[in-house]
Amino acid sequence: MAIGLAFHVFAMGTQLIRRASQVEEELAARRAELSALQAELADRELSLTTLLAELASFQGRYLREVGVLYAELDAWNARIAELLARCEDTEQAHTDAAQARVQAEQTARAVRAETAQQREFKPSLKLKRLYREVARKVHPDLATDNTDRARRERLMAEANAAYQRGDIEALQRVLDEYESGEGYTLLTEASVELERVIRQIGQIRSRLSQIEQQMTAFRASSLAKLKARADAAKSDGRDLLAEMALDVKGRIAAACLRFDSLSISDEVHEQ
Repeated sequence: MAIGLAFHVFAMGTQLIRRASQVEEELAARRAELSALQAELADRELSLTTLLAELASFQGRYLREVGVLYAELDAWNARIAELLARCEDTEQAHTDAAQARVQAEQTARAVRAETAQQREFKPSLKLKRLYREVARKVHPDLATDNTDRARRERLMAEANAAYQRGDIEALQRVLDEYESGEGYTLLTEASVELERVIRQIGQIRSRLSQIEQQMTAFRASSLAKLKARADAAKSDGRDLLAEMALDVKGRIAAACLRFDSLSISDEVHEQ
């Protein structure tokens, strides 16, 4: 009986060792998978943040070269509407004049606010490499608990803002802050560690899918389509925004002539 019990204990021990070995093997495989996904995630976050920065930069150029002219055109249209309201003195004419003035003021405010914020975006290779490293290490989907996630989310938001500003020093500070507070990882049972790694893999895959959806949506936006047209025109040696600006300048000139003509008619009518 003692021999049978000893054999049973030995068999159980062998099974536990085999099970532990299987867990260690799966953990090693999952860690390799996680490492590859981290690199992919860093690349995709870089692509998304670059796309957003490029669109913002293009929007700034559009507003500076074309938007300000539309603001000027709206201002002339408001003057014309107000002059017509004075001449016709009808309720509809006064309503049209009031709406035109509101439109002109809104356009002017929007252009002033946006042009003050936007700047040209040309990220260096060093800036891109540093952002990729930050995203690979700091990404919130690698968090171990809620406190860690909150810290990572704050740092990642700072990293995104620094990257879009082209501020390499601020981006380096984000990485330094993360690494200085990283501390030591307590050793845990392989099965617990495996569960954590599998959870992180799921979170990263979900984020990768979300990034793809966001990039598809941004690329389908009217701003992105206009940028694509401008890029295509540039390849043909044309400046699409300059062409658009020239068109609006022509419309402004026509509005000025109409205003002058209406002013003369108004003066004759008053006489």
